[in-house]
Amino acid sequence: MRKSVENLATSKITGGRRVPLRIRRKYEIDRYPNEAVTGAQMTITRRVRGNNKKTALKSIDFVNLSTGDSKVKKTKILKVLENSTNNDYQRRGIITKGAILETQEGKCRVVSKPGQTGIVNAVLLK
Repeated sequence: MRKSVENLATSKITGGRRVPLRIRRKYEIDRYPNEAVTGAQMTITRRVRGNNKKTALKSIDFVNLSTGDSKVKKTKILKVLENSTNNDYQRRGIITKGAILETQEGKCRVVSKPGQTGIVNAVLLK
């Protein structure tokens, strides 16, 4: 007689117990993502593998904008226009790599990872 479907994950058809091949390792753990939004600059620093440090942005109101002619200027972020990473991110105004921002200079695309580097770099869109 076959066992019910819900018991197949925990036990074998013969009634024996299923034991995992191995347990999760410490280096396989994941963290909640750091989602940067517009607002007064706030960062956090966390310890990562190898006793290294990562500075993550919680909120920021300025972006380092590259205008294309080898000039970089610090510009105020007005709002997040588009975020193709996630529709929910777009709705909530989360800044990630690839997000399109509206600044005082015009539209720009983020090229850095604010949740891992602690800075927002962007290139101006023509």
